[in-house]
Amino acid sequence: MSAPTEGAAPFLPEDFVVPTLVAGPRFRIRPITVHDVVKDYGAVIGSLDRLRGRFGPEWGWPDREFTFEQALIDVAWLQKEGQLRRSFSYVVTSPDEERQFGRIHVAPSDDPAADACVVFWVRGDEPDAGLEKELADFVREWATTAWPFETVRFPGRELD
Repeated sequence: MSAPTEGAAPFLPEDFVVPTLVAGPRFRIRPITVHDVVKDYGAVIGSLDRLRGRFGPEWGWPDREFTFEQALIDVAWLQKEGQLRRSFSYVVTSPDEERQFGRIHVAPSDDPAADACVVFWVRGDEPDAGLEKELADFVREWATTAWPFETVRFPGRELD
């Protein structure tokens, strides 16, 4: 992701307080940190086919030979992007944080008709089939009520 060009509006207003925790009865959402790498790696590896089907053609992620070292670099990068307020990545966990269900990413949109791009996924080996729909419903509302966005793109989840 590149820095905004000179004269471009910032992704977020300087005084906007970025959400840091969303807790509910079925899941917990908080910013990703390097401390999440073990569970995050397990979630990615348990979802390779699903993630490649959704993100592979456009982003080439994740690679079939995705290693733990690559996961650590990725997670550290995502954490740093959040610190720099360029994009924000969250883990979605069980309320006790024992299991990572997936991730949510909030980033500037490359489409000038949208304020932001929100990508999220639930691990492929999650036995609760209703969790993905529940998270999808939550994320669609959260992206427009807790964030200062009017128009949000949801790549991989929009109808053409």
